[in-house]
Amino acid sequence: MPESREAILSLGSNQGDRLAGLDRACAALDIWPGIRLLARSPVYETEPVGVPPAFSGHLYLNRVVIVNTPLAPAAFSNAIHTIEEHLGRVRGATPGQPRVIDIDIITFGDLHLDTPELTLPHPRARARRFVLQPLADVYPDFVFPGDTQTVSGLLRALPPTPRVTRYQVPGQS
Repeated sequence: MPESREAILSLGSNQGDRLAGLDRACAALDIWPGIRLLARSPVYETEPVGVPPAFSGHLYLNRVVIVNTPLAPAAFSNAIHTIEEHLGRVRGATPGQPRVIDIDIITFGDLHLDTPELTLPHPRARARRFVLQPLADVYPDFVFPGDTQTVSGLLRALPPTPRVTRYQVPGQS
């Protein structure tokens, strides 16, 4: 039996029913063979990062989930891409275009990997408030593989923008 690893994923949606997109992604992850959902953060609304001006008004809803899996990195990455496609993700020629779901693998155990298909840990996660803020809610003392600072420490060192705000589900207080 392969060794099981904990993986951290960042989920985002800025097209259609954004909250439903995140919920469907969590449900799909939880029923995928070999993936077990362990924790999910609260949802945050965030300004898009690194998108063309035409897409700058498409605010994201983001959350972080922690899963456990015995899948190998390539098989896990393929599963994530299949889930995205099943949920309506269309990979286009225009970088930063709105999407119904985006799932990024942030870490995969303590694995360091740099291939054309997959880089682990995610190379920009430590500098992204929309990853660190929800991750700090579920795992504040987490230290990225090869790093020495906790997620909470990394978060404190970031500038306040782009804006990341806890999302209030309409109709709930």
